[in-house]
Amino acid sequence: MRITITTAGSRGDVQPYVALGLGLREAGHEVRLATYAPFEGFVRGRGLGYYPITGDPGGAVAELLVAEYREACRDADAVVYSPVGFLGYHVAEKMDIPAIGAAVQPLFSRTRRFPSSLLGRPPGRLLEEGPHGSLYNRLTYLAAEQLFWQTMRPVVAEARAELGLDPLPFLGPFGDADQRRLPILYGWSPSVLSQPPEWGGQLCTTGYWFLDRPGWRPPDELVDFLDAGPPPVSVGFGSMNNVDPEEITTRVLEALRRSGQRGILLTGWSGIGRADLPDEVFKTAEVPHDWLFGRVRAAVHHGGAGTTAASLRAGLPTVVVPFFLDQAFWGWRVAKLGVGPEPVARKKLTSERLAAAILRAATDADVEKRARLLGEKIRAEDGVTRAVEAFHRIFAHV
Repeated sequence: MRITITTAGSRGDVQPYVALGLGLREAGHEVRLATYAPFEGFVRGRGLGYYPITGDPGGAVAELLVAEYREACRDADAVVYSPVGFLGYHVAEKMDIPAIGAAVQPLFSRTRRFPSSLLGRPPGRLLEEGPHGSLYNRLTYLAAEQLFWQTMRPVVAEARAELGLDPLPFLGPFGDADQRRLPILYGWSPSVLSQPPEWGGQLCTTGYWFLDRPGWRPPDELVDFLDAGPPPVSVGFGSMNNVDPEEITTRVLEALRRSGQRGILLTGWSGIGRADLPDEVFKTAEVPHDWLFGRVRAAVHHGGAGTTAASLRAGLPTVVVPFFLDQAFWGWRVAKLGVGPEPVARKKLTSERLAAAILRAATDADVEKRARLLGEKIRAEDGVTRAVEAFHRIFAHV
């Protein structure tokens, strides 16, 4: 079977789909990934087919061109589409071939068990009310649907007109999708976020879609730093767009000093040289999480879905400093599971708050035990294999 996977966005929006594509290829399918040009080498380097989509990983999803998606799916027997690669769904409708969604965070599949991650973390007790969840949680999906739909409605309308498809309702397709239970694969661990029973078989929580880098060799300076003292705390906030790196670095360094921890600063710390750092802190370029997280005592990060998955799989106590959207949601899950402190919102980040969070993550024996046990559960899962099995089961009935 020929399968095209459509996605866009940053590397974090692409990497899980490369992992999923490799699983589908191992099952005997011919897989092509359609995404932005900067990821061509990454995709082809893993042995998958590739089709270029115009756009910038840091740009707007609204710039997507339906003609490119149509060509990417031209000879496909099925389409797998991510939330930001949603034009693949409309192309599949035009071609009259199956389309299966694939996401790494809960966005639009309504439930009372937990809120839509698109709205971040709502306040306190509204999250859980009684044994079946809360009405508030379900309402967050209605709000998330309209936030997304009213932004993307002009793009979808133009795309469907170009494809010769009927226009969608003013309020969007989500009510119909909920009733029809359009199939979606969800790439997170059921140990982190269990599957709501009302979702049924068409919405399948498979486990995480990890893509490791076996054989990666660290620079000697990093190995020397790790060997020179107790395990450090890893600190990284992705690309840290729209923040002052010097300001946040000052707060992080002070927090590490106050908590008495050594630290490794990951990519994104522009303008900060090693000469500016104390001996107890090491700055490095990109390091694969599957390598690094087995060598540190705690992880501080922005709460992206992929980074959270990696730190939890490693059994690491985790401190989330969310910047926006689903990062606050994953910070809530970390705290709810007891594998880290309450998230420290970027707008409220101080060296004192961060130091307290790091100290708890690095020294609380109960947090360490819960994180270790959760990591064991996640490592026992095989999310890609389960996703491929679910794909075949769903495909047989669509």
